[in-house]
Amino acid sequence: MNIVLIGMPGSGKSTIGNVLSKLIGYRFLDTDTVIQNMEGKVLQDIIDEDGLNSFKTAEEKALCSVYCDETVIATGGSAIYSERGMKYLSKKSKIVYLKLDICELESRLSNLATRGVAGAKDKTIAQLFEERSPLYEKYADCTVDCTGGEVAENALKIVDMLKKDIISAR
Repeated sequence: MNIVLIGMPGSGKSTIGNVLSKLIGYRFLDTDTVIQNMEGKVLQDIIDEDGLNSFKTAEEKALCSVYCDETVIATGGSAIYSERGMKYLSKKSKIVYLKLDICELESRLSNLATRGVAGAKDKTIAQLFEERSPLYEKYADCTVDCTGGEVAENALKIVDMLKKDIISAR
């Protein structure tokens, strides 16, 4: 079993994912890194040079290329736009939505235009949040409210929620 973290950019998927993987003895994988390695470019350059549709195609390809077990997988914030990718990941994973309130997201995302966020040039953080939230909820097996929480505290919330699944997968 894998644990897949989904949520808005800035919600802590990579940071919490690293801590979580150490807590439970799983490997850690960031799908943004997979995309960059496959494309030979940073995320923002893919979006700027190749366009948003090319980025989404590359992201789906990266999601569907993940073949692992006992791994915490941090996805990009736009992973939920790929139904095929999310269905693929859900076959061997528990999907956890890291939810933050809009105020905390806005305070964390000062570099939205250069961060490699799909759709960020055309929309505000609030608009992206409103558009994506129903998709995060659709794919999530469980939701962790990370608002105001510390990284280790949020990782422990995930361990508590998935303890039975983690134990039975061993």
